[in-house]
Amino acid sequence: MNSLLHNLTRTVRIRAAREIVFGYFTDSARWANWWGAGSTIDAHPGGKIYIRYPNGVEVRGEVLEVTAPERIAFTYGFASGSPIAPGSSRVTLTLREQNSDTVLELFHEFAEAPPRDEHIQGWRFQLSVFANVLLNGIHEGRAAALVDAWHATWAMTDETARAVELQRITTPDVEFHDRYSTLCGYEDLMAHITASQRFMPGIALQRKGSVIHSQGHLLAGWVAVSPDGKELRHGNNTYSLAADGRIELVVGFAG
Repeated sequence: MNSLLHNLTRTVRIRAAREIVFGYFTDSARWANWWGAGSTIDAHPGGKIYIRYPNGVEVRGEVLEVTAPERIAFTYGFASGSPIAPGSSRVTLTLREQNSDTVLELFHEFAEAPPRDEHIQGWRFQLSVFANVLLNGIHEGRAAALVDAWHATWAMTDETARAVELQRITTPDVEFHDRYSTLCGYEDLMAHITASQRFMPGIALQRKGSVIHSQGHLLAGWVAVSPDGKELRHGNNTYSLAADGRIELVVGFAG
């Protein structure tokens, strides 16, 4: 490998545990979920990496270092040799913990500046895709159930059962904001739900449509239904999820 005098760096924060993030660098199925079908990685020094982008462009390289769950380094170049040949650049991905989240630091070294510059936007895009693919894997399968559980707590009249459920699905400092609410924490939320049941007895919240996920945030429609089944209001909520999958922020919009 020639002297690699030119480099680019990029740092992204991902709301997931470091061990989960690192697993995408050691498992070919997850690696392919990120890069494209058919991509593979043999995650030990001397192992081969293969990336097949959705447009058919191929990248090949060799793993140089694996230090789980902190760092992986590999060579990177295009099978066609353009703009850089296999083995002619080096990628290092380093993971560090920040509270319950993971900070991913990319360091890509090149022999020349022009190909370095060509990769700046590429990595901006690819690391964004990576974060969303990873978080989809964590949240997407349980997103609808989580939203439904949130709605159900607003109809629970047993305060002990409601407290247990809120602690299961939300963080201790959960926030809720809408036109009539600026709440923070279990106690504030519990008291507000009790008051809503007093002033709007028998009202039930129901999810309307599917739940959309992006980068650890959910968007879901809702309807408020009277005891006789009449739709009283409708709107949308956004949910921000913590690294452990619990809700830490809900913002409501009423139609």
